[in-house]
Amino acid sequence: MLDFFLSKVKGLFSTPEVVTKQSKKKETVVKKEVVKEVVDDADKNRVVFSPTKPAVVVEDTSKIDAQAQFALQNAKRIEAEAKNKEAEISKRLSSLDEKERYLIQKEKSLDQQSQEIRKKLDSVDDLYRKQLDKLETISGLDVEKAKQLVISSTEKKMSTWVAKKIEEARDEISQKEEEITKEIIVDNIRHGVTDYVAEYTVSTISLPDETIKGKIIGREGRNIRAFEKATGVELELDETNDIRISSFDSTRREIARLSLEKLIKDGRIQPLKIEQIVAQTKADMDRILVNEGKKLCQEVGAFNLPIDLIKEIGKYKFRFSYGQNLAKHTIEATKIATGIAYELKADVNTVRLGALLHDIGKVVADQEGTHIDLGVDLLRKFKISEKIIDCVAEHHEGKEFSSVESVIVYIGDAASGARPGARYEVHEEYLKRMKNIEEVAKGFPGVISVAAYQAGREVVVIVEPSQVSDSEAEVLSQNIAQKLDEEAKWAGQIKVTVIRELRTSSIITGSKISKNAVKED
Repeated sequence: MLDFFLSKVKGLFSTPEVVTKQSKKKETVVKKEVVKEVVDDADKNRVVFSPTKPAVVVEDTSKIDAQAQFALQNAKRIEAEAKNKEAEISKRLSSLDEKERYLIQKEKSLDQQSQEIRKKLDSVDDLYRKQLDKLETISGLDVEKAKQLVISSTEKKMSTWVAKKIEEARDEISQKEEEITKEIIVDNIRHGVTDYVAEYTVSTISLPDETIKGKIIGREGRNIRAFEKATGVELELDETNDIRISSFDSTRREIARLSLEKLIKDGRIQPLKIEQIVAQTKADMDRILVNEGKKLCQEVGAFNLPIDLIKEIGKYKFRFSYGQNLAKHTIEATKIATGIAYELKADVNTVRLGALLHDIGKVVADQEGTHIDLGVDLLRKFKISEKIIDCVAEHHEGKEFSSVESVIVYIGDAASGARPGARYEVHEEYLKRMKNIEEVAKGFPGVISVAAYQAGREVVVIVEPSQVSDSEAEVLSQNIAQKLDEEAKWAGQIKVTVIRELRTSSIITGSKISKNAVKED
């Protein structure tokens, strides 16, 4: 290929003789191309020749030689570079071949090593299984029992460290406890202040004398039967001058109370008069409920509610839960919840209405179901916002909280219901809860006896000192408190105190009395 290129270059830059020959050829061609003008004239009949001189091409031969020499050198340089490139490529190809052979050899070596490692792992697993079976046979324990034994031993060793960490955490909390407690108390008092007085004696009426009791009963009991039929309640009379009005419907009970007070004041107690007074009281009761509902709504800052819903809210005044008046509880819970909502930048209106309506299901007396389900159904009839309904549905943790507003309503309800003196329980429920707390604490190993005080807010646990160390007693109190929080379901704080007391005594009996020890008179 290079020779062909050189021949082309030499052809381009040939010798002067060649150029002369080419010039002669060109001259000949020019002669052949002489324009011969023949003018055919019909009259003159003559030919006119126009001879032209040949063009002679003269070129500088030295310049052509220099150009040819330069082209030749350039071609040699290109040839040399091509040879160098070819050598370099050949060298790289040989290096790649060597690397390929090395990698193939390395891959074979790795495959062989991998096979050897698998064999060794299989042998190790086999040896491990044999040793494990041998250990289980010798110890008489399976793997799970051995794990539990190790964990139990580790827990005992770590109990001192855990007790130390618990004590450090308590010290850190106690440093900030007073400041945080003051802030919480002041904030709750500020938001929960109310001047509403709970009416705990709403279902009892005191009679001025025995003659009124006879009028209420009437001849052969016709007056009392007419009254119970008109009001839907039951009257309980005893030897004292008190009359108890019994009914699950708080509104009926209030209508009966007001009607009976009017009859006693009028003095004319007879079936016809009873029907008239009860009918008049029922008509007045709707107005009373609306007025009470408006007062309660204005107290918490809720406006523009449907009139029928306000009427249901007015029933709060005549409803009690564990001895706590529902209206009083609602005002407290709403003020606390709205105060928290302002601090947390939450939706205050949603929190306000959620707290106001969270117990509205308790005043629905003509349907079956929990007060949460009844309240949700009632609010949906009035087309209340779903966010508010979620607050009502979640305020007892019956379902997972869907928003921060639901959590705030729950906190407001718990803060009002859990404060000391807010509620009281019937004797049976109280004993049941106290017994439940004691049974939970007795379920831990090493516990001898348990005593619950302060309505279950304080629990004293006595342990066997030979089974529980001082460090383990510290951990035990924490575990019991956590268990009570999970199972006792008691709103408020529970303090658990674990007592570990070791007493030793020795008795010595003197077998002989030294004569020198007896003082002679």
